[in-house]
Amino acid sequence: MKTRVKQSILLILAMVIFSGASPVWAQQTKDFFTVKGVVKDNRSGKTLEYVNISVAGTNVGTITNTNGEFSIKIKDSLNAKNVIVSHIGYITSKFSVNGKSEEGIIVQLTPQPNLLDEITIRAIDAKLLVERAIAKIEQNYSANPSLLSGFYRETIRKRKNYINVSEAIVEIYKTPYSDGLNRDLIQIYKGRKLISPKADDTLMVKLLGGPNLSIYLDVVKNPDLMLNAKTLSYYKFSMEESVMIEDRPHYVVTFIPQVILPYSLHYGKLYIDRESLTFSRAEFSVSMDDKNKATQAILKKKPMGMVFKPEDVSFLVTYKTRDGKSYLNYIRSELRFKCDWKKRLFSTNYAIVSETVITGGKGEVSAKIPHKLAFRESQSLSDKVNSFYDPNFWEDYNIIEPDESLEYAVNRLKKENLK
Repeated sequence: MKTRVKQSILLILAMVIFSGASPVWAQQTKDFFTVKGVVKDNRSGKTLEYVNISVAGTNVGTITNTNGEFSIKIKDSLNAKNVIVSHIGYITSKFSVNGKSEEGIIVQLTPQPNLLDEITIRAIDAKLLVERAIAKIEQNYSANPSLLSGFYRETIRKRKNYINVSEAIVEIYKTPYSDGLNRDLIQIYKGRKLISPKADDTLMVKLLGGPNLSIYLDVVKNPDLMLNAKTLSYYKFSMEESVMIEDRPHYVVTFIPQVILPYSLHYGKLYIDRESLTFSRAEFSVSMDDKNKATQAILKKKPMGMVFKPEDVSFLVTYKTRDGKSYLNYIRSELRFKCDWKKRLFSTNYAIVSETVITGGKGEVSAKIPHKLAFRESQSLSDKVNSFYDPNFWEDYNIIEPDESLEYAVNRLKKENLK
């Protein structure tokens, strides 16, 4: 069990030398319209990040960026009438569309009130609740193979400057949730990169994962991360105030390690649908109580003479219900660390953010991704994909809209590469 858990921790993390395959999607006709806007809290006026944006009655969707902005492309053939806007702790909202491109839409979301009083929360056995939710995984998640389409982005920052931006359209084949991860596959259809040309910006450490995060971070399908009934005793569980997700009440369970093992464990929160006992969201981090253990979990390779110092490794995984079953929706990882050379006076700070948003897909499929086209950990997305210079690169594919800081970084990197 120790080896399996440690392997799972190793597999979930981002790869600094990215993974991928050659683009293969053909040019598509532009039979779609685009809707752009921003989502705000209607009380504070603050913009809201990672809000779900989806076309009503379909599996087409995206999320807002860190500025609360969104852009969603809707095919004419969908005959879409409404766009649904949902976020944790807020009342779900919607707005109508008329088949024409629109910009400047402002969506105001209203916070939900608390749902359970303190006495009710204290009466619930948190560990037993998690065990009951684990027992219902096969019932609540797809019993059939599914083929999901998504958008993947990974960025590397050195101090405050971006030195690498890689993006790709991906397709993810997932077997039934009772089958485990072994036969899940991911394919890179189309991608692009922008890398700093400065030699000093080359990052020499290597960490595992890359686009395969969408497979390994599926905490419901990968029980060795934390949701293994045999290892729940490693953690202490407690109840917090419940919240609303997509107008459904959810229990919130916090967990922290309560044993010391030879490898790192996690701490975080689980969000469990109050009626169906579906895991809808997981927020968790690698414990930094022993940084040597954390380093062993995430570091694959580094040069001689470099000291690797992890600072924070955190994850967010969300699921979305469709036709009575729950599907993977959004995956985000953030890794902050320092690299210190023995003969240099100061350490260098790095931050790597990887995210995948599921933008569509089919709930039942018979054909899977061919193994020869499947993404492998040994491949490098950054080495194989195209440049950033085509303004119409994504065509009608939905992506995560870049925020202001990323747009600025891309423009700066373009100028550096043209010198």
